[in-house]
Amino acid sequence: MHQRKRILVTGGSGFLGSHLCRRLLKENNDVLCVDNFFSSARDNVLDLKSHPHFELIRHDITMPLQVEVDEIYNLACPASPIHYQYDPVQTIKTCVLGSANMLDLARRLKCKIFQASTSEVYGDPEESPQAESYWGHVNPNGIRSCYDEGKRCAEALFFSYYREYQVPVKIGRIFNTYGPCMHPNDGRVVSNFIVQALRNAPLTVYGKGEQTRSFCYVDDLIDCMIRFMATDDELTGPINMGNPDEFTILELAQKVLDLTQSHSDIDFCPLPGDDPKQRRPDISLAKRYLNWTPRIALDEGLQKTIPYFRSMLKA
Repeated sequence: MHQRKRILVTGGSGFLGSHLCRRLLKENNDVLCVDNFFSSARDNVLDLKSHPHFELIRHDITMPLQVEVDEIYNLACPASPIHYQYDPVQTIKTCVLGSANMLDLARRLKCKIFQASTSEVYGDPEESPQAESYWGHVNPNGIRSCYDEGKRCAEALFFSYYREYQVPVKIGRIFNTYGPCMHPNDGRVVSNFIVQALRNAPLTVYGKGEQTRSFCYVDDLIDCMIRFMATDDELTGPINMGNPDEFTILELAQKVLDLTQSHSDIDFCPLPGDDPKQRRPDISLAKRYLNWTPRIALDEGLQKTIPYFRSMLKA
């Protein structure tokens, strides 16, 4: 019989957080969703407010939080360049001070804590695919450094709490993920392309579109996170979480145009600063320790995602 847990999800009304909250509720847990709504949409969890095992608190985790829970998923942080570059100081504070506050809470409660790290810790990688053993190639002073270095510092904090205080930590490095509940104006490539295609507006491709990304459907990603949290305390990570199937940005653009039956053209623009040329996870550790591989291919995932944006644009 499943033992009901009380689980804290910071950033719980965001894209990934809202999907995680739903999955945890479906698995018969009590969910405490914490968010300051800086880059997330309250509408993502609006329908959950009447759920008897769901609670929503508006709070910024750069300030301490005193609650009683059994597990913590720390997802709080703007994840798209548009949002994390809007207030880079706050982004760093969320990564560092927010992580320290959540780790102090986990230390007091003696509970597991998951850190949503990112493939951005690898920067513009000089090797591909990226394995967890790769230390990365990051510009510490660039326009993306508030997020890249903030997440790298958060990982250092998590391991320091693990070594010094024996806090049971789980660090997942999340690669490009997409699906329903993405913010339509978050500047990420999948949402950008779908919204532009549905509006028959030009698809914005940076550079020549030869840079590659690997896209994981959100349901697969959430499954990986939950599997990781269920493992013994000795498995700390970091573990890559993503789909290793690699596509050029131009290939993605063509798929979106085909699936939306759009008449949009493609508009080529200059590359933004420090934009990675490659992004592809080595998921050997996830396969070995979590018995996890993504199940949903890009075409299928896009077909599940496009109707969400179509309904949003009609609203």
